Amino acid sequence: MNDLLVMAQIASRRCAMHAQDVESVIEIGTVTPVPRAPAFISGITAMRSQALTVIDCRRAMGFDPGQFALDHRAIVVAVAGYSYALRIDMIEDITTGSGDPAPVPGGFGTEWSRVARGLIETRVGPALLLDLPALIAGPDALGAAA
Repeated sequence: MNDLLVMAQIASRRCAMHAQDVESVIEIGTVTPVPRAPAFISGITAMRSQALTVIDCRRAMGFDPGQFALDHRAIVVAVAGYSYALRIDMIEDITTGSGDPAPVPGGFGTEWSRVARGLIETRVGPALLLDLPALIAGPDALGAAA
């Protein structure tokens, strides 16, 4: 595999997502809270008159939101016909991956094993390749699947 990958950090770990799954990177503006939404959904924001559901990736994985600083930008992705703005700790770069993802090694924790397709080598070092639908499903998805 020599796909282009967007590199980011979530909870101090380097992550990657396929560039073809990324619609854009935006400056996050006003986020309007949504009543009764799960805690990992920060609210909604707008991009060129399109509503985006804003996902706090740390909370979506089950991490404490106060431990890490958020980037002022968000990665916009579409999953199952809906658009999401992913709040991450930091957007790093675009690079290429080499080879197929390897299984996620032990020690990363259940948070990462639920949302990572595998560990992939890139030009800037190894990264966890994200499973976007699993990430967007939130921390309760594991319990609902059991």
